[in-house]
Parts: sequence; C-alpha cells; structure tokens
Amino acid sequence: MANVMDTLRARGFIKQTVYEEELYEKLGSESVPFYIGFDPTADSLHVGHFMQLIAMKHMQDAGHRPIILIGGGTGMIGDPSGRTDMRSMMTRETVNYHVECFKKQMARFIRFDGENSAIVVDNADWLLQLNYVDFLRDVGVYFSVNKMLTAECYRSRMEKGLTFLEFNYMLMQAYDFLVLNRKYGCLLQLGGDDQWSNILAGADLIRRKEHKAAFAMTFTLLTTSEGKKMGKTQKGAVWLDENKTSPYEFYQYWRNTADADVEKCLKLLTFLPLEQIAELTRYRDERINAAKEVLAYELTQMVHGKEKADAARAEAHAAFGGEGDMPEKSVPADTATVLQALIATGVCKSNGEARRLVEQGGVSINGEKVTDVNAALPASPFTLFKGKKVRLKVVVGA
Repeated sequence: MANVMDTLRARGFIKQTVYEEELYEKLGSESVPFYIGFDPTADSLHVGHFMQLIAMKHMQDAGHRPIILIGGGTGMIGDPSGRTDMRSMMTRETVNYHVECFKKQMARFIRFDGENSAIVVDNADWLLQLNYVDFLRDVGVYFSVNKMLTAECYRSRMEKGLTFLEFNYMLMQAYDFLVLNRKYGCLLQLGGDDQWSNILAGADLIRRKEHKAAFAMTFTLLTTSEGKKMGKTQKGAVWLDENKTSPYEFYQYWRNTADADVEKCLKLLTFLPLEQIAELTRYRDERINAAKEVLAYELTQMVHGKEKADAARAEAHAAFGGEGDMPEKSVPADTATVLQALIATGVCKSNGEARRLVEQGGVSINGEKVTDVNAALPASPFTLFKGKKVRLKVVVGA
C-alpha cells in the first residue's frame, strides 16, 4: 500500500503532525479510519472546504476510510477559531437542511459505497444528549484551563471577550474524536492548521483516557502568496453551489489566480501528476496563462461536471479570446439606461456600485467607453464590457 503521507507532503498539504513516525508506519501498513469535521454554517460548501475534500479523496484512494463529521451540535455553538466575534446560533432545522446540502456536494469527491466507503455522522446525535455534570466528570477533568488559554483560537479573543459558551468548544470537539474512536475505531483527525489546538486536544484526550493510539494532522491553509485566504471575491465567498456561484464565475475565479499561486493551487487542488504540474508552471511569463486555464477547467469539472466546465471554458474564450459563443444575458423590456442594464445583468449589485464603475472608466458598450451612467442604451442586442475581464451579449426584452 502506497503511503499517503508521502503524497500529501509532496503536494504541500502537511503543516503539523504528532507521533509522526508511528502515524507514517500505520498509514503505510493498514487501513486507518480518519475524520474531518465540517461546521454547517451555510447551505453550501465553499472554496475554503475544497482542500479538505481533496485531502479526503487522497486518503480514501490510498485505502483509508473517511468519516465525515457534520458539526450539527458544535455548529449550534460556533468555533471561535479565526474569529473576533461570536457566531450566531442556528436552529436544529437549519443545521439539518445544511447537512443534506453538504452530502450532495461531497458525493462528487468521496465514495459512499464499495471498499473504504465514507460515512457521514452528525455530532448532534451525541452532543445534544449529554448530561453536563457527567460530561465535566468524564472529559473536563483531562483539560487544563491554563493550557487552553495558550491556544491561539482563545488568545485572539481575550481582548474582545470570550464567552464560556465558546470556551467549551475545544472540549466538545475533543469529545467528538473520542466518540468516533470508540464507535468506528477512528485513529486520526485532519483539518486546517487553524484547528491545530482543537485537533491536538482530541488526540491527547484519547491517549490519556483510553490509553490508545490517536493522531492529529493539519494542512496548510489555502492562502495567496501575500498571505490572504483564497476563496473570497468582492461578492463574497466562492461557493460550490452553482446557484450561489455559477460555473462560469467559478471558472473565472481560478482563471484569474495570481501567477505566484498557480503551482501551489495545482498541487493542492487537482490530481494532476506533479511532473505535469512542473511542466505547466515552468514559465513565469505569459505562458503561465495556459496553466491557469488547466487549473480553472480541472476544478470546475470536479465541482460542476464536464459539460458545465466545457461551457464555462467556452464562455471565457468568447469573452476574452474571441472564440466560441459569448455569454448572453436577457434583461426586461423596460431596461433603458446603462445604469439599469448594469443592475439587470448582475454586473453591479447596486446603483452606487454602477455609478462608481462608470466614473472609473470601467464600462464600455459595443467597444465605446461609457461616461454617463444614465446614457440611453443602443439597439438590442449589444455587447457590455466591465473592464477587460467581463463581456456579455445583452438582449433587451427577450
């Protein structure tokens, strides 16, 4: 059995581990049940989850069994990691709906039947049944408050205030690992490096309470070369749900990846051989654009399927390269001005944004720059440009 740690390390995933030699030996000699947690704070996964899904697939393909833990219980409290304020609490009905949405999206990446088939569990099934006193006696006794306060997820919140509700989060996540270890033989928790303290707490709890092996591994965060988290646009998060982020927008997000980040994204987010990635990214001039197209197509195909990836690529070529069919938008018959067209097509979300865009010289119609946001529209159809990267065929009254 090939050792998946070699694969993950070569592609740049691994950030921190504990008992590394022991873990490496297990991953190379037996099937290791592992889990990754997802908080159901929205009705879709987003680019921030993407790396976890890819890592899970690498693990499953290497013979290890994925356990997908949905934080239906912890999600009703909220993880303080990486936040300066408290998350809003969700109802059980909202959480259940989000869980169902997640399952559908994950099925594109993870096998739920056959050998090493993935299972989905919801920690609400055990956390919402806990007796608080029993929990403190059974789990709380193993945690040092002094040590917990040194964790970055808590230290960063001390100035603005950390509620006792959130302070419980580490214990609850550690308890999740303990439950999964007892029920499914889970030996390893994986997650982003901002979760290191919580993940380590679970492995430590199992070793101290059960006197059994347990392991923790975190992955590098998906950030740009400037240290900013990827997966954000001016509109907000880049979602895997096509109703929130269209396949074309998804494709364009990755097509516009900065030159310095293309190789990293290809290694972390695709399954292309490393030799092919090295060849694609060997140049740092305009030839890197070919690698960006490969990145955009591969990811769009994984998330939305080949047909929609083909369509997104064709639209992009039409908009920016003069190839194929230009993306077309129909607007109401009473759309009469540039301002109304920018709003109706979704190019701008507000009148203020539309005015600023025109004032900054970012709008052209049929190749001519627009200087008046209230200017009348030409005969339909016409071509609307937003900067150099968005080009639409607009049909009025269709």
